[in-house]
Amino acid sequence: MGDARVADRPESWEVVKSAEPYTGAKTATRVDWLAVPGAQGREVVARERLEHPGAVAALALDDDGRVLLLSQYRHAVGHRLWELPAGLRDEAGEPPLRTAQRELVEEAGYRAERWHRLVDFFPSPGFSSERISVYLARGLTAVPEAEIDFVRVHEEADMEAAWLPLDDAVDAVLGDRLHNGATVVGILAAATAARTGFASLAPAED
Repeated sequence: MGDARVADRPESWEVVKSAEPYTGAKTATRVDWLAVPGAQGREVVARERLEHPGAVAALALDDDGRVLLLSQYRHAVGHRLWELPAGLRDEAGEPPLRTAQRELVEEAGYRAERWHRLVDFFPSPGFSSERISVYLARGLTAVPEAEIDFVRVHEEADMEAAWLPLDDAVDAVLGDRLHNGATVVGILAAATAARTGFASLAPAED
């Protein structure tokens, strides 16, 4: 099992004071002044962080072992990226699994019979509180458009879909063709879990 000490754990250092210079529709910028160890004893230093509601992603794998990817324009990085169906955890009180299920229907038009928790990670822990949970979705069925109570607008109205065999998706990651964090992490995690037929994964629960 390796060294049991190597596992992330929650920890909180003393916050002397805080300020919130910017609040947007989905995120906020916060400055915390932390009491930290220093060469001459305790010091107080400022640390900026982006307050983020978190996100989920669904790695939808069909019966032929293909991964569903969606192409979407991302203005912040100036790229059109191939990504897993995903979304923010911006519905108050909605469990992350339910958010992943909803996003799979809304963005891709699929429901899944079986859900497993695949991987959970902080994409930018140096300055953002964002946490992303990636789920494996199998046993897929297409949802008729008439049953989807969601209108795709803006960037989502321009998405393109593609199905890629899992091994080819790994090659795309290692070949520097895919760059979205949840997509890269999810594909590599799924490929690893696939070696044992996904037996290492626990069923997802709300």
